[in-house]
Amino acid sequence: MKRTHFALIVGLLLIFTCSSWGFLVHRTVAQLAIYQLPSSMRAFFWKNRDSIVSQSIRPDVRRNTDKTEAPRHFIDLENYGDSAAWKMPLTKSEAIRAYTFDTLQKYGYVPYVVQDVLQQLTDAFRKGDKDSILFYAIDLCHYIGDANVPLHTSSNFDGQLTGQRGLHALWESTVPDQLMNGYRLRDGHKAQYIADPATAIWESVRRAHLLVQPMIDAERAASKETPDSIKYQMVHRYGRDMKVYTAAYGKIYGAHLGSMVQDQLLHTSDQIADFWYTAWVNAGRPDMDALLSQPLTKKDKKDCRMERKAFRKNRLIEKNLLLSRHQPGWE
Repeated sequence: MKRTHFALIVGLLLIFTCSSWGFLVHRTVAQLAIYQLPSSMRAFFWKNRDSIVSQSIRPDVRRNTDKTEAPRHFIDLENYGDSAAWKMPLTKSEAIRAYTFDTLQKYGYVPYVVQDVLQQLTDAFRKGDKDSILFYAIDLCHYIGDANVPLHTSSNFDGQLTGQRGLHALWESTVPDQLMNGYRLRDGHKAQYIADPATAIWESVRRAHLLVQPMIDAERAASKETPDSIKYQMVHRYGRDMKVYTAAYGKIYGAHLGSMVQDQLLHTSDQIADFWYTAWVNAGRPDMDALLSQPLTKKDKKDCRMERKAFRKNRLIEKNLLLSRHQPGWE
C-alpha cells in the first residue's frame, strides 16, 4: 500500500473511530505542555486550552482534503539511504539541494515541517496576532507529536514489511487508550529555551527511530503468547469486514513495551513546551496577557492553580481533569 493511500485511510479511521495518537495522545500532550510554560505565557495558553487540546488533531483531518499534507507527518528514513537519521541535512533548504523537494514529498519530511512551523509561530508572536498564534501553536504541537512516533520515521510504517500489519494503530492508539490511566503524566520538566531547534527535533526523530526495532520485537514476543481468538477481532468498516487488534491484546503488547509509550508521550509534551517557549523568546517575549480578550477572573486563577497542582502530583486523570478523555471526536 502506498504511504499516501495509507495516510488517507488512517485519517478516515481517526475521524470515525476517534481513537489514535492523533486524538488521545496528541490532545493529552497539548494539555500537559501548557502547564510547563512560564507564568508570562501560561494565562494565554491556559485560557485557550479547550481549543488547543481539541484542535491538536486538525492537521490529521487536513490530510483528507489537502493532498500535500500527508508527507508533512512522517519521514521514511530508510528511503533516504543508510543511517539517514544521522546523515541527512538538518534544514530543509539543505535537504532540497541534496534530495530535491519532490523526494521530500515522496518520503516525508516532518522534522523540516517542525522547523518551518516554529518560524511561523515566532512571526505570529512578533505580530501579536492571537488567531495566528493559536493556529501555529496547534500545528506545531501536532507535528512534534508525529516526529516522536517511531513508525512515523520508518518505511515499515504499519508493520507491513515484517508481517505485522496494523502495528501502527496498535502502538499509538490501542496501547495508550488501554493503559493511559496508569501512566505518569509529569516528569518535572519546565519549558526551556532551545538554542538549536533543528538539532533538537532531529534528535527526537533519531530517538523515535531507534525504537522501531524494539517495538517490532515486543509485538513478536506478545504474539507468541496470545492466541488469535484474543489477539484479533472482526469489525465492519467502509463496507467490508476488517481484522483488527483487540483492546485485550493492546494491554498484553503494552506490558511487553514497558514504559516506551509513556516515555515518548512525556518527551513529546516537554518538547512542545520548549518549542512554544522558544518561539515566544525569539519573538521578543511579547506581552501575552494583552492578547486576552478579558483578564483572568479570580475563578480562572483558582482553576488554573488547581489544575497545575493536579498536574504536578500526577492526578489529572484521578481528578477528571484530562481534557482528552472528554473530547472523543473532532470539534
